[in-house]
Amino acid sequence: MEGGTTVRNISSKALNGFLYFILALCGIAALFPFINIIAVSFSSSRAITAAEVFIWPVDFNMDAYANLYRDGQLIVAMKNTIWIAVFGTAFNMAFTVMAAYPLSKPMLMGRKAILMAILFTMLFSGGMIPTFLVVNGLGLVDSYWALWLPALISGYNMFVMKSFFEGLPEELEESAEIDGASNLTILLKIILPLSKPLLAALTLFYAVGWWNAYTNVLIYIRSASKTSLTVKLYQMIDQLSPELLTSGEGALQTLITPEGIRAAAIVFAIVPILCVYPFLQKYFIKGVLLGSIKG
Repeated sequence: MEGGTTVRNISSKALNGFLYFILALCGIAALFPFINIIAVSFSSSRAITAAEVFIWPVDFNMDAYANLYRDGQLIVAMKNTIWIAVFGTAFNMAFTVMAAYPLSKPMLMGRKAILMAILFTMLFSGGMIPTFLVVNGLGLVDSYWALWLPALISGYNMFVMKSFFEGLPEELEESAEIDGASNLTILLKIILPLSKPLLAALTLFYAVGWWNAYTNVLIYIRSASKTSLTVKLYQMIDQLSPELLTSGEGALQTLITPEGIRAAAIVFAIVPILCVYPFLQKYFIKGVLLGSIKG
């Protein structure tokens, strides 16, 4: 009997060890491209051209980043992207909450029809050209409102939030109503504090979407001073010639490969949003689980 238990324990440990090994390989495979890009961005043109860069910078230098900052346009694009992401995310969360909370109440008149209409928009859309005609007709072209208004609410995120609100105990709201609390007070002081994990998860989803916004910015924003970071980086990379670029002046002049510029541009674009994730990780994981369970 004890022998059988020992064999099962050994088998269980062997299986766990194998699973950990597979997970470690998957983690390394996922991280390697990012680590390689960082290494390339800090390596010399000679090392990049000779394909000597693997996971560690060779002939460490920051010439590629200096070249990106050279004309100051990236700083302006970064400020624009922060503006777009912060206000876009704030509008998204405010209107998603305002839509999800009343739709989580069965007594709302026309609730099923509204939910079906929202679901319909998730399956079928007007398309790019009709949307552009509407935005242009409203005079919003070359304005950030052309980005924010058409994407004010994500139907999927709204349904996730609605399902979470439906799973909260009704007694909480009933007791607050007995104490004389209004619907707005209940929402702000009871429902939202209990929804912090889900709110953090959806905030991160919205923020990442705005940070990476490209197509809509390319279509609706005409002024170079208003363009986003992703569009500006694409324009800079698209204008690169396959020949070596020069950085610096006189005797300090160095050569930079387009691959180094591209790697530096990628790192410049994704590092800021990665810095935000650790602060939301605890709420993010819990929020995703809550959304899936309640849904």
